[in-house]
Amino acid sequence: MTKKVKRSVAPFYLVAALWLVWALILPLYRPLDYIMAAVASVIVFIVGKAIWPDKAYQIADPEGEKKEPEKKEPPKAEKAQSEPQPKKEEKKSTGDPELDNLLKQRDMALSEMRRLNDSIEDEKLSAQIDHLEATTKKIFDLVAEKPAKKSQITRFMNYYLPTTLKLLNAYDRMDAAGVSGTNIDGTMGRIEQIMDTVVSAFDRQLDALFGDEALDISTDITVLENLLAQEGLSGDQMTAQS
Repeated sequence: MTKKVKRSVAPFYLVAALWLVWALILPLYRPLDYIMAAVASVIVFIVGKAIWPDKAYQIADPEGEKKEPEKKEPPKAEKAQSEPQPKKEEKKSTGDPELDNLLKQRDMALSEMRRLNDSIEDEKLSAQIDHLEATTKKIFDLVAEKPAKKSQITRFMNYYLPTTLKLLNAYDRMDAAGVSGTNIDGTMGRIEQIMDTVVSAFDRQLDALFGDEALDISTDITVLENLLAQEGLSGDQMTAQS
């Protein structure tokens, strides 16, 4: 059962009638006049309430017992936020901003090469991308190990590598178009031809990074050969003595 209360409107009508009669018969010029009218309104309202009180009655609940409100499941977004999320592994800084930036460029380039390799279906070009990825990683890793060599790969980082990725991206987009035409076929053909040169250039860039080391080793070999010869320990001298 639900208890309902019906408010009586009669007292409000009586107060309204009082103000109307007061305005017609009695003056309403001074503040005292309004105070007296307000006091009379309160008295009339109380009397009206006594004569026409509010009525209370009970009605049956049409659905019987009230149903408990259904618990709504939280939205997926809120549910996902409430669940613990695995923490992303943050790469540790080397303490050298330039080296950190170098490693970041390496990771971005390698990631893009992997994506392109997965997307491009041509077997030869895919194998070339594999080779470029491996060579690029070796170049960056060697410079990260010996930062003094960074100046030797400035052109590689600023032009050769980004231009190569640009060409491969263009090839991927045209290949995905799925149509044949003069512009698409011609451009894709030229990219396939230039990739042999690009692979060779990347290899030469890696080889160039070993130039100083090769020179040092060559010098060491020459000095060692001379010392062995002076001590009579070279291969030819030992053969002659025997």
